[in-house]
Amino acid sequence: MVDGSHADQKAGRGLINPPNIVTFARLCAVPLAFWLVVSHHMAAAFWLFLAAGASDALDGWLARRFGGNAVGAVLDPVADKALLVTMYITLATVGVLPDWLTVLVVFRDVLIVGGIAVLTVMGSPVAIRPLYISKLNTAMQLLLVVVALLEAGLGIGLPGLTLSLVWIVALTTLASGAAYVLKAARGEMGDASRSG
Repeated sequence: MVDGSHADQKAGRGLINPPNIVTFARLCAVPLAFWLVVSHHMAAAFWLFLAAGASDALDGWLARRFGGNAVGAVLDPVADKALLVTMYITLATVGVLPDWLTVLVVFRDVLIVGGIAVLTVMGSPVAIRPLYISKLNTAMQLLLVVVALLEAGLGIGLPGLTLSLVWIVALTTLASGAAYVLKAARGEMGDASRSG
């Protein structure tokens, strides 16, 4: 008879396990989110984005329950970042968010990923430890998408809130990018983030 802990460990090692299924479903939501926004179905995009956020919490809980694995560790941040970047690009395309902010957000991510790639090719291992400013930036980026979709899709919003969040996201994006550049210049890129 196989005990519960052994079964959980086996489930965690498999390519197809509960947390990976949830994460993959979130990744598959990316093209749907893109279509909903460019088709101006903002209310549906809002609910899909909330569901994706809930799935992120769910796959984290499932990973702790069944045991995570290397596939999930890579797939989870990829799904998160793909959805977030897609939302910024599409919301800018339809005029809900400013173009310049999306360029800033995408450039910061390209800068970080490119820096990690260069350091990896040069043989310098990069640890995955998010900075505080990176966590704050990600939280503000998420909040801005939620508020923008809430306003555009359901007509619910507070005067000036979206504009305030735009500037907060811009400032935290610049601060986060500058922090990574500074760390790279000091040879401290061991703090590169997988989720920031």
